[in-house]
Amino acid sequence: MQATRTKERSTYMPLAGQVTNAEDQSDLTGNMFPIGAEVESDKCEVIGEIPAALHGSFVRNGPNPMFEPISKYHMFDGDGMLHGVFFADGKASYRNRWIHSRALDAEIGLGRAVYPGLSDVMNFPSPELVGDAGPIKNPANTHIVRHAGKLLALWEQGLPTEISPDLGTVGEWNFGGKLEGAMTAHPRIDPRTGEMFFFSYNFFAPYLKYYVVDATGALIRQVDIDMPAPVMMHDMLITEDYAVFMDSPIVFNLEGMATGEPMVQWRPDNGTRLGIIPRHGSADEVRWFDVDTSHVQHFWNAWQEGNRIELSGCRFEQIEFGIEAASSDVDSGVGGVGGVPARYWIDLDTGRAGSEFFDDINGEFCRVNDDLTGVRTDCLYMSGFTRDNPGAADFDTVVKYNRKTGDRSRWYAGANGSIGENVFAPDPNGSAEDDGWIINSAHNSESGLSEVIVLDARDIESGPIARVQIPQRMPFGFHANWFPAN
Repeated sequence: MQATRTKERSTYMPLAGQVTNAEDQSDLTGNMFPIGAEVESDKCEVIGEIPAALHGSFVRNGPNPMFEPISKYHMFDGDGMLHGVFFADGKASYRNRWIHSRALDAEIGLGRAVYPGLSDVMNFPSPELVGDAGPIKNPANTHIVRHAGKLLALWEQGLPTEISPDLGTVGEWNFGGKLEGAMTAHPRIDPRTGEMFFFSYNFFAPYLKYYVVDATGALIRQVDIDMPAPVMMHDMLITEDYAVFMDSPIVFNLEGMATGEPMVQWRPDNGTRLGIIPRHGSADEVRWFDVDTSHVQHFWNAWQEGNRIELSGCRFEQIEFGIEAASSDVDSGVGGVGGVPARYWIDLDTGRAGSEFFDDINGEFCRVNDDLTGVRTDCLYMSGFTRDNPGAADFDTVVKYNRKTGDRSRWYAGANGSIGENVFAPDPNGSAEDDGWIINSAHNSESGLSEVIVLDARDIESGPIARVQIPQRMPFGFHANWFPAN
């Protein structure tokens, strides 16, 4: 049984999850086990004091399957669920909502799961069962962003899903019919121009497509970029002049799944390279630069210094996503526990590029002050692993780097604590890069309770200045964002 807190008001519980994990699948254990209800509380208990200037919403997306899986389950499979904490006048409220994909609504109508996960993704359910919901579920479970007035929940192999301010589902959004394929879960939004840049990776050629959306939300550019293999590319970057991509050796292997091989494989002979394209450029303007064989799942930021491009992220020497074929005897589940902080660079004059580590802590979920996307940033925030033998969902430490001073500061969540992704909420009255707050989710495995914490971004080591007690457990999830009140 999951622990719950007494809440002032519970008004919305229309859906109930039915997962039992009868097959004892690893990605459904511990705090990865889904919650089974939608609830809300209009006044959460707060330990400490919420800053008066913190006015907006913290929204976290993540996998939360509603029905017992019919095939091997991987955390990437779960139905999207949004958890929102809404801050105003020093108070906080909470609600969570499933994202109603067409596929999930078809399953709700049937009362059971009919879509397999990634382990058996080509085994499409019959249209007689799911109608026009499509052959593959788009769970929209990875990220949520706001652009041109729209909240978009993202999953990188499907269209974005528009979300209402109260976390209800509006439906899939295709930019007025101009987007026919998928959208990455990690677009980059330029706070100066209002433009949004994104890509899609594909199982079949062209393996990479690059898109530009203007400040009004209109998709204005699509470029097919030639790639030698169908790689899993999760993140991208922008500078003031370029979009930046990484072509790494993590390659889709759909053919091999038929004989029991994993869905993606590490193929180091393919090498790693960084690619750049002018932000409004064409395919013939793409330039590639070789670097040491590695992979970055999440980057912090990129910027230009003269004819040199600087970028940083958590670097993996090898990565295994553990998306095992349905016919395999191996359990699905991510095996690695984060990369290691590293900087990369590209010299546009010499055509050379390289990388170097700048710390030895394993971590992931790289974030910065998003107001500085595409220009120089010195303050970097990471979710770190510092305990021995952690699992893939066991981030335990908020880490801050100040590249200008060389300082590293940390706050540890405790022996039974785990955290999610750090989100930077800028102080509207501030001027320095780190004037603001870090907001994160935290879970205690001993009590079974969760909270949303607020830390002063200038003083991470002092720990939370406010702890919002949410009325139910928040399972491990993926990405979050801060949306200032309009």
